[in-house]
Amino acid sequence: MEAMASAPASDRISVWRNARLATMCERSHGSVFAGAVAAQNGRIVFAGLESELPAELAHKAEVIDCKGRLVTPGLIDCHTHLVHAGNRANEFEMRLAGATYEEVARAGGGIVSSVKALRAASEDDLVRQSLPRLDALIAEGVTTIEIKSGYGLDLENEAKSLRAARSLAGVRNVTVRTSFLGAHALPPEAAGDKDAYIDLVANEMLPTIAAQGLADAVDGFCEGIAFSPEQIARVFDRATALGLPVKLHADQLSNLHGAALAAQYGALSADHLEYTDESGAVAMAEAGTVAVILPGAFYFIRETRKPPIDLFRRHGVRTAVATDNNPGTSPLTSLLLTMNMAATLFGMTVDECIAGVTREAARALGLAAEAGTLEPGKWADLAVWDVESPAELVYRMGFNPLYRRVWRGQ
Repeated sequence: MEAMASAPASDRISVWRNARLATMCERSHGSVFAGAVAAQNGRIVFAGLESELPAELAHKAEVIDCKGRLVTPGLIDCHTHLVHAGNRANEFEMRLAGATYEEVARAGGGIVSSVKALRAASEDDLVRQSLPRLDALIAEGVTTIEIKSGYGLDLENEAKSLRAARSLAGVRNVTVRTSFLGAHALPPEAAGDKDAYIDLVANEMLPTIAAQGLADAVDGFCEGIAFSPEQIARVFDRATALGLPVKLHADQLSNLHGAALAAQYGALSADHLEYTDESGAVAMAEAGTVAVILPGAFYFIRETRKPPIDLFRRHGVRTAVATDNNPGTSPLTSLLLTMNMAATLFGMTVDECIAGVTREAARALGLAAEAGTLEPGKWADLAVWDVESPAELVYRMGFNPLYRRVWRGQ
């Protein structure tokens, strides 16, 4: 496996030929054919049958022979909490002994323990600790990643977390999208007053974060152990007024109708969704809100209620797949294994899984015009695989068949 990283793209044209191309475009349904991709200035200028590659492109280009390998869009991890400090292996032991997610949280563990660790870490510490996790994802062909805050829970530390996430794009060839998740949990100093804390998030933290350009979206955790739909709505009202799109951790542990709430605000995505009902699925389909499926958390905390994949299919809900990398409930840094989990645990098809980490993941980040498929005008983000068929990307566990990763033509 080779992960490419080189100087910024120039005016030169590069052509990847002799490839089995899976463009993941909806019109082709991800079909594989003998193709080629040409890129200039970091953007795709041709993607299609090699026999139709314009001669003028081929004559001017640096040509890379893929020798029959499979080429897909670069992978996209559209839901992570990658920037965090320390780990919560002790809580893993508690759960092995029978403690539930809620019991761990009420005992002072859970998100609050990660808050303590993040507040004690410097911005440089956060970058240093996060890089190995990012590198593991990059090594599997990830070219775009979303990173949430949510372990600072005050302005200073939420901003520090988001700056660290932005900094990762300065030291690795990867596209980083950030989400402000101030409404993640109640910090200790809030003394149990959720409404006062939500006021702080909506009226002080969020406007400052927006003014500093640190967030591409605003997220929240709508759950009994977190915040009510009414409290989340106050945050989303302010996000909307500031021109920021929203996302939501919804219906993970109970049905508070979070999916419908997300749809009401035209959210980019609603994530987890184990308890989403049919009305929630219908609302998401009508709003164009993407369902982001997170099998790592389902597996790690040993949940039994599966997200309603059949409902999403029936109503035409777009479905993405992501690692949910975080220290407490999904310490997962393999998008390939995540696809396998989505297939084996939830019955998603190979095509659904691959689309879920390319085309639909881009849609969940508001990047459908820029990434997720191999089409002219989009970023030249490619993953070249040593596999016989796309099914191998979902079928294998603990095996990485990436041959080459290309980011913005590099």
